Amino acid sequence: MATDTTSLQLEKIFPEAEDFLPLNGTDYVELYVGNAKQAAHYYKTAFGFQDLAYGGLETGLKDRASYVLQQDKIRLVLTTPLQQGGPINEHLSAHGDGVKVVALWVDDATKSWEETTKRGAKSFMEPTREEDEHGYVIKSGIHTYGDTIHIFIERSNYNGIFMPGYQPYQSEYQPADTGLKYIDHMVGNVGWNEMNTWVEFYAKVMGFAQLVSFDDKDISTEYTALMSKVMTNGNGRIKFPINEPAEGKKKSQVEEYLDFYNGAGVQHIAVATDDIITTVTAMRDRGVEFLRVPETYYETVLDRVGEIKEDLEPLKKLGILIDRDDEGYLLQLFTKPVSDRPTLFFEIIQREGAQSFGKGNFKALFEAIEREQEVRGTL
Repeated sequence: MATDTTSLQLEKIFPEAEDFLPLNGTDYVELYVGNAKQAAHYYKTAFGFQDLAYGGLETGLKDRASYVLQQDKIRLVLTTPLQQGGPINEHLSAHGDGVKVVALWVDDATKSWEETTKRGAKSFMEPTREEDEHGYVIKSGIHTYGDTIHIFIERSNYNGIFMPGYQPYQSEYQPADTGLKYIDHMVGNVGWNEMNTWVEFYAKVMGFAQLVSFDDKDISTEYTALMSKVMTNGNGRIKFPINEPAEGKKKSQVEEYLDFYNGAGVQHIAVATDDIITTVTAMRDRGVEFLRVPETYYETVLDRVGEIKEDLEPLKKLGILIDRDDEGYLLQLFTKPVSDRPTLFFEIIQREGAQSFGKGNFKALFEAIEREQEVRGTL
């Protein structure tokens, strides 16, 4: 979660961003996947998540199976359909494996639904009470870009492992974690000229404020470009950058995503660590593939960012990027896509005071992505 100091700063700067929809944080992220059992094994093995809960035929769920994984404050739900037809299969057919639900932890799911729908949000589900012997949760939901939805979760009266319909689950295989702490931000890719529409949605419907914006002069290479605006809620715990394509000589990463995802969706999930060298080393040893920038990046990077406490050599060995803003510096690295479609990937980020998103790394990063696109024949 954001630090108390950061929260106070954001509330002071963006008082309009915390009026009617207080958010406590990200409750969970749910991915629809082709085979949840195998996907759970991958995220445990490669990313260091551990079993938490399971929902399926054995717990009364007839249409799907879901594995809930956890690492510190991060919860992933991996869901696969059990029968032909239906919305989960439709989602998989259109998009492949990808994020369906970004669930937000709230104190009052009913009020959250009322406040957002009256401001123009399309309802996904009205406030619904789900209960078992451990208490009850109240869930509600709204649509956002593409087929992505936000579910509001009120769980103050629930003491179970996750929520009704799930039971505790732990296999004998529990690999060690890799030091991931919480979700720092989640990035959405939207279509041509749609960025401002969704920026306005988060501002008007959810009370977010714009933290920073990047245009095609900030995010461009010789061949491709994109635009981005970062939206944040009042306490700074939820940050949603929104990307759209911009004109370039060749097809940008956002265009490639939109082509293979068949529309707007979550492009990447940024997860925080306190020790990126240890985290990335562990993940790489477990088979996670990362983007690489040329070694020449490190010849001048310290001239640009100044002094850091880490030795440069291990950062160079792992390909970790460095950037600085007025508040401090950050270290970041991006995985390659985690499925065969070039869509969803993860960012590993360590913040040493910096509240920005690595603007100084954009050119080197996107050139690295372009090299991958060239190999795929999609540039």
